[in-house]
Amino acid sequence: MRIRAVHLDELPVLQDIERAAGQCFRDVSMTEIAEDEPLPLGELARYHRAGLAWIVADEADAPVAYLIADRVDGNLHIEQVSVHPDSAHRGLGRSLLDHLAAHATSEGVPALTLTTFAQVPWNAPYYARCGFQLMDDSSLAPGLRKIREREAVHGLDRWPRVCMRRAL
Repeated sequence: MRIRAVHLDELPVLQDIERAAGQCFRDVSMTEIAEDEPLPLGELARYHRAGLAWIVADEADAPVAYLIADRVDGNLHIEQVSVHPDSAHRGLGRSLLDHLAAHATSEGVPALTLTTFAQVPWNAPYYARCGFQLMDDSSLAPGLRKIREREAVHGLDRWPRVCMRRAL
């Protein structure tokens, strides 16, 4: 498997990956998250145009995992990383995170950031194992504060959420 930039015609596959990956939230009584629709194609296309969308391709060059990122507060912010359940537990998510870290380093970006669920095992605890550290909400820069506000409006604060940072 290899990491490469997503192709425009693969954006619907990213939606399918996210839907499939989201089903595990049912196991932790987060049905609303499992049923949440992925980003619309137009929004995914924005990440593609910005050059901030990558996939892990299988042997047939089909996407099985993806990561999209934004530039927020001078860092690269991970908007979404999803691995199809059929390809889970193979290190693909970590490989995408490391790929983004290398990309950020090549651009002189000081850190990666993300927001995630604090108590879901494959969220904050997983990212901590990947080198991310919890951030104090009182010291968030404006861009991250705005993201957290949008998440709250979307209802994500129904479960504990945190911001995390991986220095590069």
